[in-house]
Amino acid sequence: MSTATVIDPKIVKELRERTHAGMMDCKNALTEANGNPEEAEKILRKKFNLSASKKAGREAREGVIASYIHLGGKVGVLVEVNCETDFVAKNESFRELVKDITLQIAAASPIYVSRQEVPEKALHDEKEVAAAQIKGKPEAVVEKIVAGKVEKYYTTVCLMEQAFVKDANLTIKDLVTSKIGELGENIVIRRFTRFAVGEGADTTPKSETT
Repeated sequence: MSTATVIDPKIVKELRERTHAGMMDCKNALTEANGNPEEAEKILRKKFNLSASKKAGREAREGVIASYIHLGGKVGVLVEVNCETDFVAKNESFRELVKDITLQIAAASPIYVSRQEVPEKALHDEKEVAAAQIKGKPEAVVEKIVAGKVEKYYTTVCLMEQAFVKDANLTIKDLVTSKIGELGENIVIRRFTRFAVGEGADTTPKSETT
């Protein structure tokens, strides 16, 4: 008779902190992985990605609009995050996700929610700048380097592509995906606005008239 693997609660807690999965999901994954945290993390990532892909097309009309004021009133954020039901909108875990998203926006200054929102002109300009920096190299090399720089651009300006400020091993997309798996509903970051004191103000000195 095989002996069941004894799962250390401390390892369950650490896995939950890394993946943001539910406690039972973490425990089950560790059991399946015979107590190996790395394998358990792979199991959870696969499970949540599959779960999220099945729910991605479902309508999300509930949710919250949240605000966050940062750096003593120097930065402010408004964000709308949607889910499928009012029940999940009131869930503490969902609210934690929303709070983390507002922190991300305040700290990392994204411009768009996802790469699908990036205007063609912005991409064209980015490609032109990248190509100009490596002018003279073979065309195949230029294409490869430009593609890499565009991907880097996405990770800078797109919220879903950014590394999570609390865990650089996760993107915001990973964070949302794991929460979809945990809560069982589609979750969508609909829109956001970030304000910074003095941003966009005309700082050109005004000439004095006599």
